[in-house]
Amino acid sequence: MFKRMDEIMIEIPQLEKPDPNAAAAVQELLGGKFGEMSTLNNYLFQSFNFRSKKKLKPFYDLVMSITAEELGHVELVSHAINNCLRGSTEYKEPELRPLQAVKDARLSYHFLAGAQGAMPFDSMGNPWTGANVFNSGNLVEDLLHNFFLECGARTHKMKVYEMTDNPAAREVVGFLLVRGGVHVVAYAKAIEIATGVNVTKLVPIPSLSNKSFNEARKYEEKGVHTKLYTWSESDFSGIEQIWKGTHPEDGLPLEVIQGAPKGVPIPEAPSLEEEFAPGISPEDFKEIAKRLKMAGNINE
Repeated sequence: MFKRMDEIMIEIPQLEKPDPNAAAAVQELLGGKFGEMSTLNNYLFQSFNFRSKKKLKPFYDLVMSITAEELGHVELVSHAINNCLRGSTEYKEPELRPLQAVKDARLSYHFLAGAQGAMPFDSMGNPWTGANVFNSGNLVEDLLHNFFLECGARTHKMKVYEMTDNPAAREVVGFLLVRGGVHVVAYAKAIEIATGVNVTKLVPIPSLSNKSFNEARKYEEKGVHTKLYTWSESDFSGIEQIWKGTHPEDGLPLEVIQGAPKGVPIPEAPSLEEEFAPGISPEDFKEIAKRLKMAGNINE
């Protein structure tokens, strides 16, 4: 089962002006081949299909806990996209073409089908596909795949960072570089325990430290790269047998934390009358409130 909180993992800077093309670039980190939907669903189905989980409990616990974090990453990237899109248009009467301002946006689907919100696509508008999911059933093969997937995801994050100076995009990319780096090292350590091969000698891939990115460096200075969460109050503590020792890049001690990190409130998205979203007028709100009061036996 999953437990959900009405929070996102970090605070995303509010923008002074919209940036639809930055949103299009960040879409790659959501629905691309190496995006968060791919990492989530790879680990999700590996966790569903995991064999001999009692004998291999630390590895099972690792995949389970990282799966839960990836759900939060999908959520976080989606809100980064929403943040970049907010304010792209303003309400006008239909004949005055209220959506004209975005007709040349690189990814017009955000406005034609998504009410200016994140969608399960890559940066070119191609839908995410389950063909991106790999689950061989072989422990070492899956761990190797996961290590490669996280390295590929790291490369794409770095490229998106280099593509835009948008503060919302860069803040989220910087954070995800750090947390994705945790998963890279975690899978490397898991492979070493399973095979005896010290894969941590390969990191970082690409060979550029997270500390080269301002938004990532500040999180590493707080030790965010040394912590692995169980995302459960009582389960998955077996990751302590894998996530231990020191970080291969800076030698800081690694720490397992039972539970989940504290998040921040999800910002409220304003209505978009020009997109007919949510399509509820002030009069409708009053009627809905009246019906809710009646259903809850609330008298004023």
